[in-house]
Amino acid sequence: MAAAQKDRSAKTAARRKTRGEEEIRLHCMAGTRQALAELMAWSGIEEQGEAITLMIHHLHGLGPGGALPLLTPPRHKITISDSCRAKLEIAYRREELRICHDE
Repeated sequence: MAAAQKDRSAKTAARRKTRGEEEIRLHCMAGTRQALAELMAWSGIEEQGEAITLMIHHLHGLGPGGALPLLTPPRHKITISDSCRAKLEIAYRREELRICHDE
């Protein structure tokens, strides 16, 4: 006789607890999902959990010197065009003159 779903769930939960298994949730944007899907396709991995687990272990295997550059978030560089810079300078001078006249 097959075990009831409730019994199977309890048995699975007990096994996970004894193994020290813990669920990690990952919320991500479409670009991250697409990147993960491509990585999985390249390697032939079908389970997301397996792909993420392998990435974590391989990254950890690189050690601090190899892993830290990969974990550094990209920084956006803000550049202001010359025309925008000129408009900001004009606005700054007008505000400076307004403050001087208000005093």
